[in-house]
Amino acid sequence: MKNLKELDAYRQKDIELGFWGTSGDSGNGCFKVFVKGKSFFVIATSEGGWDHVSVSPCSKSRKSCPTWEEMCAIKDMFFSKEEEAVEYHPKESQYVNNYEYCLHIWRPTVEKLPTPPKYFV
Repeated sequence: MKNLKELDAYRQKDIELGFWGTSGDSGNGCFKVFVKGKSFFVIATSEGGWDHVSVSPCSKSRKSCPTWEEMCAIKDMFFSKEEEAVEYHPKESQYVNNYEYCLHIWRPTVEKLPTPPKYFV
């Protein structure tokens, strides 16, 4: 994941204080970012062997998850273009759904993410 200090202009310090009791840092934080005029709330963390980005539309009237294009743009904000990251589909018994329109991007920090051969994609 990128150094999140690069995104300080989008940082939501009041929300970070509520989450962690302190401001975010280079690996953790809460952000309001924009993709083609639409706003998204992003929580980014780097802990437990994983970089993680949680993405939700800011608009309460929007009743849909971020699109693939929106997630790609946000992935590029928080990860370098050459970092691989994924959106997992866990077993149903492992679902956690705290917000209906939230999607997640994950990248392991300890292990290399397995990827299919380029010609499969």
